[in-house]
Amino acid sequence: MIEEKLHLSKSQLRDSAIFFALLNSGLFCTAAGIAFFKTPNHFAFGGTSGISIILATLFPTWNVGGFMWLVNAILVVLGLIFLGARAMGWTIYSSFALSFFVSLCQKVLPLTRPLTDDTFLELCFAVILPAVGSAIVFNVGASTGGTDIVAMILHKYTSLEIGRALMVSDFGIVLIAAYLYGAKTGLYCILGLILKCTVVDNAIESLNLRKVCTVVTSDPERIEDFIVKVLNRSATEQKAFGAYTHDDKRMLMTVLTRHEAAMLRNFIRTADPHAFITIVNSSEIIGKGFRSI
Repeated sequence: MIEEKLHLSKSQLRDSAIFFALLNSGLFCTAAGIAFFKTPNHFAFGGTSGISIILATLFPTWNVGGFMWLVNAILVVLGLIFLGARAMGWTIYSSFALSFFVSLCQKVLPLTRPLTDDTFLELCFAVILPAVGSAIVFNVGASTGGTDIVAMILHKYTSLEIGRALMVSDFGIVLIAAYLYGAKTGLYCILGLILKCTVVDNAIESLNLRKVCTVVTSDPERIEDFIVKVLNRSATEQKAFGAYTHDDKRMLMTVLTRHEAAMLRNFIRTADPHAFITIVNSSEIIGKGFRSI
């Protein structure tokens, strides 16, 4: 009993350490995109970073990192009032950690102008870095804070569609950016706003991507052994028969990573050349060995 508890506590400690490391790496990646690419180019796509970029222009005594501390602090207070501490969860930490990482990046490498003269290249990194960072954070079940708090409040107290409300607010920030920085920057901000949503969704799917493999074979034993003993996975087996030949078959279904799926495919080519294999992508795998419910 004691050994089981020790093993469980070690496992929980390891899982917590991985969660914390992934959370902070995602937040730092987001902060790097804001500090090194969004801010110097005045790419105000929306959210707290967009608001802070505009405020830093209107009130140059503070930088973007400083305004992010202020804006996030106001949003956290609103979240605590309307949602409560329990509902906020890791959002409180994420809000202030992101502000800290932005301030750190601006302290280590202060930029008065963009890194390159290629505005579109800067836009790509301004979109990709925060999108990948947000995807990592969302994938571990947390959020980057900021306007997510507004979304949570709207979801609780109104029937307003959150996605539409946030899109409207982000578009409003883009219009202000276009007024302050000119039509060219405004158009880049609109493009960045559109790309941001697409890249975040694709990044999340890529992080979770798994291969669902279905194998129809008349000699399942060797394939089962390979899946269980070599790949250290399991599989679901059921009886099947050919519609044309009416021969008895076995159908195996298993979920693997990209590398494991390639190993299984190569093994089956030699172990059972007559086997029928289908391999499809899935980004929502819930169960033991993958994501918990």
